[in-house]
Amino acid sequence: MASRRPSAPAYVCTECGWTTAKWVGRCGECQQWGTVAEQAAPTGIVRQVTATAPAAGRAARPITSLTSQESPRRSSGVAEFDRVLGGGIVPGAAILLSGEPGVGKSTLLLEVAAAGARSGRRVLYASGEESTAQVRLRAERTGALHDELYLAAETDLGTILGHIDEVSPELVIVDSVQTVASSLSEGAAGQPAQVREVASALIRVAKERNLPIVIVGHVTKDGQVAGPRVLEHLVDVVCHFEGDRQTSLRFVRALKNRFGPTDEVGCFEMTGSGIAEVPDPSSLFLSRGRPEPGTCVAIALEGRRAMPVEVQALTIPTQAPNPRRVVNGLDASRVAMVLAVLERRAGIKTSDQDVYVSTVGGVRFTEPAADLAIAIAVAGSLTNNAVPRTLAAVGELSLAGEVRPVTQAGQRRSEAARLGYGHVVDDRSATLRGALGDVRAHAAPRRLEEEIPAF
Repeated sequence: MASRRPSAPAYVCTECGWTTAKWVGRCGECQQWGTVAEQAAPTGIVRQVTATAPAAGRAARPITSLTSQESPRRSSGVAEFDRVLGGGIVPGAAILLSGEPGVGKSTLLLEVAAAGARSGRRVLYASGEESTAQVRLRAERTGALHDELYLAAETDLGTILGHIDEVSPELVIVDSVQTVASSLSEGAAGQPAQVREVASALIRVAKERNLPIVIVGHVTKDGQVAGPRVLEHLVDVVCHFEGDRQTSLRFVRALKNRFGPTDEVGCFEMTGSGIAEVPDPSSLFLSRGRPEPGTCVAIALEGRRAMPVEVQALTIPTQAPNPRRVVNGLDASRVAMVLAVLERRAGIKTSDQDVYVSTVGGVRFTEPAADLAIAIAVAGSLTNNAVPRTLAAVGELSLAGEVRPVTQAGQRRSEAARLGYGHVVDDRSATLRGALGDVRAHAAPRRLEEEIPAF
């Protein structure tokens, strides 16, 4: 009788399940690094899970007998952060806050911890990246000192869980999950297996004790949360902290939220004394000079908040066969489409121009509602016409040159009227030509040679 040949070991990607006969450093399917691990050979032993009775007080109940009052939201003490979370922190929620290095994640969460301590709740801040003395220095600078705020510099998961047992906090902040390691998992801290084990243990504690936990996560070069994708599936809320290092503005966006909307944004400003909320950012994304050719104001909608954003365009004649298209803060593909529609449907030639399009204040405005403002700004730069400060534009452009309505158009017009924009160019101008004619009726041409003094 011939002996059975042992099967070759199989390696499986822990992210997508892709298999290979030999180990590789990068998954051939999802292109993630360090996620391919050897799969244990099947033993042929069939294991069965024994049913156990639920613990006291954890029996299944009809959903109609449950009320939302059993999990009331609690304010974090930072109104802009509460806006992103949907009104506050839900007890037992696991919140993941990601962002680039140096953007201000630790500063924001230290402010959240101090606000919670000032409201009478005990907070545990576990830092795996800084010592307690370093955190104390930042707390002194930002005014975050309080007796109910407990600090611990730990990178061991078991020790952090011990601190939770000893302190009995009402809010826990772990900074960051990539620096904490568990003795139950092999590998160094930050490896996919370690991140998965640490996150699972923290989330289990959050659910068992009805204790909200905020976890800080690093990001990769392309802006994604570092570590296994299962990390984002395990937590309840995923927030991204973004901002340009060259400016002081910071934005918190909810990418996932089981307890509220995912389209809200919180505005902050980094100052010398910490981070400050910006409850009304209406004037942050507008230039303060007089009207210039190539500018137009659009009304952006972030969640339930409408904000004016100034779009600026600059066109320069070029002899190059491939004119330059430089875009900052807008969707480059949509800008290219708007330029094509301008030339084909409105007769405004842009193929012989270098075009530079940007927003003011470093804000990103990628929704289709910016199409009409981009077209007006480019046309104004080419014709040297300045749009008055009392005019705003909101509308999506189709390839046929039609101005299409956008979501929450009524709210955008109301916000424009509140901010002093007496005329809004939108889908009521059915075509792009009609919209440009509407703008031309309210704009006055300006000659640059009249504004620049002679030498």
